[in-house]
Amino acid sequence: MSTKAPFQKIPADVFGDRFRNREHLLSPGLHAVASYINQHRQVIMDHTALEIAAATHTSDATVVRAIQALGFAGLRDLKRTLENLQGPTFTSAQKLTTTVRTLSHDIDSSIDFVIAGHRRGCDVLGEQDNRLAMARAVELLTGAGQVGIFGIGASSLLAEYAARLFNRIGTPAYALNRTGMALAEQLIGMKRGDVLIMMAQNKAHREGLATLREAKRLGVPTILLTWAGGSQFAREAHTVILVPRGGEGGKVPLHGTVLVCLEMIILSLASAAPQVSLRSMDRVQGLYHSLREGGRSRG
Repeated sequence: MSTKAPFQKIPADVFGDRFRNREHLLSPGLHAVASYINQHRQVIMDHTALEIAAATHTSDATVVRAIQALGFAGLRDLKRTLENLQGPTFTSAQKLTTTVRTLSHDIDSSIDFVIAGHRRGCDVLGEQDNRLAMARAVELLTGAGQVGIFGIGASSLLAEYAARLFNRIGTPAYALNRTGMALAEQLIGMKRGDVLIMMAQNKAHREGLATLREAKRLGVPTILLTWAGGSQFAREAHTVILVPRGGEGGKVPLHGTVLVCLEMIILSLASAAPQVSLRSMDRVQGLYHSLREGGRSRG
């Protein structure tokens, strides 16, 4: 009896084939949209036509025309085709379900899962390429007027915490961690001479793109913390620190390694300018003691 594995037919790359065959017929605007979709297939699965238009500096009507020029009925039809090729995307609830089902029903398996993920992440952070990237990051931060820390979703909490730590060591910092109008209000605080730290993965979401555009307009250098080294954000960043978060196979990503990376950067910056850091910490302690004394005097 033959032990050869059964032949599995690889799904046809319908979009790729149509793009290669028809790209010479597309106008510059349509080509820009089609090329963006081709390079960011996983990303556009969560995007609307308006979001793709913002990423390609076109209009939503141009996005629809580009998709139809490649033989698709519309964006929904395109997404179904891409999903058949690359498999479905995962929601946060699905990721949690997948993770829990892979663990044994005991505490030890959960502990081991998290420890293994963080151990791997810390090993990667300690690799030579990442050490060089962190050194470049600290060099940029040393001359920064302020530091903006971008992160939305779960990373919004890390952005707030990192901003507090930067301020404590004497480096003025602010979080960029909201969406819509609230993010616009935060972005007006970005100034020429600042440095931007971004926490972002592969999805070129509109908040990240808007923040990156404003940074470029002001000449603000970007330090990217990501595991998506080939993303649009990575191509635009001045230095990229690769931070594994896990999440392979539809499992829950871990955010602890990102926090470790932020603390590495902040402590490295503090050690690069110890006098500034110590003066700032002394000032923080002095203010804290005055608050305590003021509270007692009112009592």
